[in-house]
Amino acid sequence: MPYGSEDEAVEIANDSVYGLSAAVSGTEERSLRVARKIRAGQVHINSGAYIEGSPFGGYKQSGLGREHGESGLREFLEVKAIFV
Repeated sequence: MPYGSEDEAVEIANDSVYGLSAAVSGTEERSLRVARKIRAGQVHINSGAYIEGSPFGGYKQSGLGREHGESGLREFLEVKAIFV
């Protein structure tokens, strides 16, 4: 889809009820800036390959929680604060 600005591109990307994965291309600086704004569980930059063991999961209606890595382990933990 054509877009007029970086902010408009992010708006188009985020205009979905899903957010499992996205892709961005361009310079590393610009791509990282855009990737941070996109509401997706993973963003591939310049065809970056998935790394085994990386957290996997989506935003919005693409799921809740993560699998794999430290983030996946946290799904099985409960946090408790105790004050004395």
